[in-house]
Amino acid sequence: MISIFAVLGLAVGSFLNVCIYRLPRRESLLWPASHCPSCGRPLAWYENVPLVSWVALRGRCRTCRAPISPAYPIVEGATSVVFAGAALVYGLTWLLAVRLLFASALIVLFVIDLRHRILPNAITLPGIAAGFVASWFLPPGWISSLIGIVAGGGVLLLIAEAYYRVRGQEGLGMGDVKMLAMIGAFLGWPLTVLTLVLASFAGSVVGVALIASRRGSMQAALPFGTFLALGAIVAAVAGDRILAWYLSFYR
Repeated sequence: MISIFAVLGLAVGSFLNVCIYRLPRRESLLWPASHCPSCGRPLAWYENVPLVSWVALRGRCRTCRAPISPAYPIVEGATSVVFAGAALVYGLTWLLAVRLLFASALIVLFVIDLRHRILPNAITLPGIAAGFVASWFLPPGWISSLIGIVAGGGVLLLIAEAYYRVRGQEGLGMGDVKMLAMIGAFLGWPLTVLTLVLASFAGSVVGVALIASRRGSMQAALPFGTFLALGAIVAAVAGDRILAWYLSFYR
């Protein structure tokens, strides 16, 4: 079963690459068919085989020889690993299907925010609705999901407003607010809090590293959605164990 989901992840990862490329450009996900972004030539089916085609073409278009970003096979491979790992953790259950949908949304948001510093509403808003609907039938339950939506989005909104009033400039965008609300819908409020803590810690470490290496400054903007995606994946897989470990110190 694990190998089946790994192959499925490769196929889904190929579609996620389409989303990652087209959503920021406001292009249709269905039309036109996959094509070289440099010369516009439609790709043959054998040029669309996940991972294999990129290696066979040596990372270049068959016609114009323009380089093909290694991000394409990386996304496909990462999605394959995530799908296989989720199948191992959740088994063949309805929760697995919901978690795979959630993970796919996080992968798209991770890369788009890293590249463009935006978090498309086309992912976050339907994600909030999908997570909340699923919570009526599966963990975390609709009450925890609703609190996660309100608290997750509300906390970041308050932080963004406070930062703007103190510094006079935007520190967080509304995309981050909606993304954390989406995470709250899928994971519930306790794991949403954990996600925010993990994302903030990871962002701080990266920020300090950039400043120490003189590749950034205190005013450098970091893609917080990227860190939220990483934190949410960790929380989804190991969040309950992390919270149990942390709370054990207070018993």
